[in-house]
Amino acid sequence: MIDVLFFAELQENVGNEKVSVEADGITVTELKNNLLSTYKLDTLNNAMVAINEEYARENSVVNRGDVVAFIPPVSGG
Repeated sequence: MIDVLFFAELQENVGNEKVSVEADGITVTELKNNLLSTYKLDTLNNAMVAINEEYARENSVVNRGDVVAFIPPVSGG
């Protein structure tokens, strides 16, 4: 099981700050595709990704027990 955390508008679109995904040994890209097929997350591909509180790349591998966070870009004014 992988815990996925969402922030800002991603959290609003999912309707929850965290979901659990049954997966092991998948890439961030594969995880994103899984989430995109389940939720309406138009800005997911613009979000930064962290695995276990360390920034990750699209080809980083996510394993069972990991916590993945999707952090959309922020703007201020």
